[in-house]
Amino acid sequence: MRGVRSLNNLPKRCYAAARRSEPLTEPLAGLKPSPAASLPTQNVQVSKLPNGLVIASLENYSPLSSVGVFVKAGSRFETMENQGVSHVLRLAANLTTKGASAFKICRAVEALGGSLSVTSSRETIMYTVDCLRDHLDSLMEYLVNVTTAQEFRPWEVEELTSRVKIDKALAQQCPQIGVIEKLHEAAYKNALSNSLYCPDYMVGHVSSNQLQSFVEDNFTTGRMALVGLGVKHSVLKQVGEGLLSVRSGAGAPVAKAVYRGGELRVQNNDSLVHSLIASEAGVTGSAEANAFTVLQRILGAGPHVKRGANITSKMSQGIAKATTQPFDATAFNASYSDSGLFGVYTIAQADSAGEVIQAAIAQVRAVAEGNVSEADITRAKNQVKTEYLMSIESSESLLEELGAQALTTAAYQPPDAIVQAIDAVTQGDVVKAAKKFVDGKKTMAASGHLKNTPFVDEV
Repeated sequence: MRGVRSLNNLPKRCYAAARRSEPLTEPLAGLKPSPAASLPTQNVQVSKLPNGLVIASLENYSPLSSVGVFVKAGSRFETMENQGVSHVLRLAANLTTKGASAFKICRAVEALGGSLSVTSSRETIMYTVDCLRDHLDSLMEYLVNVTTAQEFRPWEVEELTSRVKIDKALAQQCPQIGVIEKLHEAAYKNALSNSLYCPDYMVGHVSSNQLQSFVEDNFTTGRMALVGLGVKHSVLKQVGEGLLSVRSGAGAPVAKAVYRGGELRVQNNDSLVHSLIASEAGVTGSAEANAFTVLQRILGAGPHVKRGANITSKMSQGIAKATTQPFDATAFNASYSDSGLFGVYTIAQADSAGEVIQAAIAQVRAVAEGNVSEADITRAKNQVKTEYLMSIESSESLLEELGAQALTTAAYQPPDAIVQAIDAVTQGDVVKAAKKFVDGKKTMAASGHLKNTPFVDEV
C-alpha cells in the first residue's frame, strides 16, 4: 500500500524532466483531436407485455448497469394469518433457490464485482442488481432466480429468526420509526395498518409454506415491473418474455385500505415526547397529493442548511412564539396507491409537549383560513421541484422512480411533466388541503412520558 500511495506524491519536476526533449506549445502543432463518437440521446422506454409484466428502461450508456424487479408485495398484502411474512421475505433474498445455492449466489455476485440488494415498503418489494455492463447477463440469471425460483428450505428459514430479531431491535431504538408504525396501525382498519416489521408473536413462526404461498399469490407478472438503467430495452424484454414469464397472471385480489382514524399511545420514561397527528390525504400521483406536498414545505419539512435549524418554516416560527423550551417540528406526508396521510410531527420535552402540539396544529389552521402568501407558495414549490430534480440525479433514486411509476401507471412521466404538475398547484389548492387536515378525522400516535400530551380529541 505504501508503494501505491507514494505514486501520488511524485514531485512535479519529474514530469517536467520527462518532457525536456519535446517543447510544449499551445496548441500542440500537428495534432488534431479525434472526434468523439456521438451517441444518440435516449428517452425512457416503457412497454407492457401480454402477460402483464411492465418493462421500463433508460439507456444512458453508463459503464454501470442497474436492473430492478419491482413487485406489489409489501406488508399491506399480508393477511391476519401471515403477519410479518414480507419482513422475512426481504431477509430471505440470499437463500438457496431452485437454480443456485446461497453460497453460489454470494460467490458469483462478489466475483463479478456486483451487488444484489433488497428493499421493501408497505406497497412494494424491490430486488436490484448493480454491476459492470459487461457482466449484466451473468447477474441477471441470479436476479431471476431470487425473484421467481425461491425454494425456502425450512432450516434456512429458521436461521433467519436471529436476523429478524436484530432488525426489530434496531427499529425499536428509533422512536420515529415506532411512532410512524403506530400511526399506520391506528389510522387504518386493514392493509396499510400492517407493520413493516414482523410482530413479536410471529417471530420464528413464519413458515416456509407461508413464504411460498405469499410468493405464489403476489409474485406474478401482472404485479411486477422490470426496470433497468444502462441497459437496452430489447434485452429487458427478452428477459421478461422468457425467464420472468414463469409466473403469469394477476395474482391474489388486493384489499383496498380503509381509513378509520384513532389513537395509540406508548407510555414510557423517555424525557422526549414524540407525537404525530395526521388525517387522510391524497393518493399518489394525484393533484391533491401535489397540493399536500407543497403544504408540507410551507409548514416545514426539515432544515435546508446542513446542521441548521428549520427557522424559515411556519411551524417552527409559530411554536417558537408559544414556548421557550427546545423542540423540533416537521410536517409529515405519505402517499399510497389508494390513500395517504398528512400531519404534524413534534418532538418536545414532556412538560412542554402539549404547548408544542397545539402550536403546531394552530399553524395548519392558519393556512386553512387563508393566511398564506403567494411568496410562501412560490418558495415551497421551488423547494419541491429542486428536491425532486436533485433526487433523480442519483441512479438509485431514478431506478426507484421508474419502478414506482411503471408499477402504478404502466407509463412514465418525464421530469418536465412532474415540474409542470407542481407549478400548477395554486394557493386555493393548498388552502383546501389544509382544510382537509383540519376538518378530517384525526389519527394520533405518541410515545414518551405523556403526562402533558393531549389526546387526539383535545387537539
